[in-house]
Amino acid sequence: MKNADKFFIDGAWVAPSREELIDVVNPATEQVIARIANGCSADVDQAVIAAQKAFGSFSQTSIESRLALLVRIREGLINNTPEIASLISAEMGAPIGFARDAQAATCIGHVDAIIEVLKDFSFEERLENTLITKEPIGVVGLIAPWNWPLNQVVCKVLPAIAAGCTIVLKPSEVAPLDAILFADILTEAGVPAGVFNLVNGDGPSVGHAISTHPGIHMVSFTGSTRAGIQVAKAAADTVKRVTQELGGKSPNLILDDVDLEAVVKAGVEHCFSNSGQSCDAPTLMYVPAARYEEAVSIAAQAGSALKVGNPDSEATDLGPVANRAQFDRIQELIKSGVAQGARVVIGGEGRPEDLKEGFYVKPTIFADATPSMRIVQEEIFGPVLVMLPYKDEQALISAINAADYGLAAYVQSGSLERARKVAHQLRAGSIYINSPEWNALVPFGGFRQSGNGRECGAHGLNEYLEIKASVGYY
Repeated sequence: MKNADKFFIDGAWVAPSREELIDVVNPATEQVIARIANGCSADVDQAVIAAQKAFGSFSQTSIESRLALLVRIREGLINNTPEIASLISAEMGAPIGFARDAQAATCIGHVDAIIEVLKDFSFEERLENTLITKEPIGVVGLIAPWNWPLNQVVCKVLPAIAAGCTIVLKPSEVAPLDAILFADILTEAGVPAGVFNLVNGDGPSVGHAISTHPGIHMVSFTGSTRAGIQVAKAAADTVKRVTQELGGKSPNLILDDVDLEAVVKAGVEHCFSNSGQSCDAPTLMYVPAARYEEAVSIAAQAGSALKVGNPDSEATDLGPVANRAQFDRIQELIKSGVAQGARVVIGGEGRPEDLKEGFYVKPTIFADATPSMRIVQEEIFGPVLVMLPYKDEQALISAINAADYGLAAYVQSGSLERARKVAHQLRAGSIYINSPEWNALVPFGGFRQSGNGRECGAHGLNEYLEIKASVGYY
């Protein structure tokens, strides 16, 4: 891909400071499709200098000019949707239909949302003799994941631009190609030189340099809890703000008054969407014990009906998982579930029989698991659903709230009032009641080891702002 071996700094594609490349592998074919430069601290320094230089003027731009800029970025995303979808499908394995209609489409939804927020956002308020202002925090370091690659880049870059910040972005080295295209989209939209800078590379080389850099005032990180802890520790010495969207192990609590076939089928499809590689996927399905075996049978039929295969096909439901390391980890966890005594309802170890290459995982459903099993405790990040029966609703809510993760939870009930009562008791950043429609204005983030801070909507914009009180102003 054009410019894959370069970085975007101060409005231009520039050569890296060292000659070290990282292979970008198509997970469906296991073939190298591009090689990106692996940056280092010197490249991050150069990007930070450009961002610092641009901050003085960009932070003072009007809301109207930033709105116009966001509108042009939206146009660029729409015009480039086919190429965006193709790149995402090739670099991380999403089926082309999903890459187009979900992965790329959400990016446009996030632009629409930040435009709506910015139009009505109040950056000032008066408190007696004091003017309280919300001002851009400064140069921000953005570290994005591979599972929803451009979506997560957009969720970070757009509010930063809306706030008046300048940016140093590190996309995932697993799925960096869509971000390279995005840099060109921003340029065509008229983003001033130095406002957006992109340095590719791995976590130890570029992520660590961003986290520790004294010229970066905030880091927004999305990824595993393990990596998030490393980012927070690295950032601590410079006392910069760190927002983190980390791991999840989200429960799907099915109450006893539902249309069981409909909610179980929907729960399976949601869990397996994006090959299970969504941090808020409902990977633990809790079913009333009296209807547990019925639910397991419904889930088996729903999971078996999904087509795993070539992501180039519009008929494919599940493509491969994104890389070999992820494939190996999923296989290890499936093996652990079997070894610890869980029942394999469908799927299991290995690739689907008709797929001899690629990082394909059999859609797998476990039953008869116990709370101490690894498949219940650990984030698998693949097409693996664990189904568990329950008898005591309040005891289950207490157990869910005691878990390490608290990113999302799902509640299914025939009574909205009853579902609301359960939702109010659950401690997680997002509670989804009865399969609601997606809303890009809603804040997203977690409790406990699922992270801190929020993305999306007005709450996401606030993360990029500092509060200043000018006492005696009036």
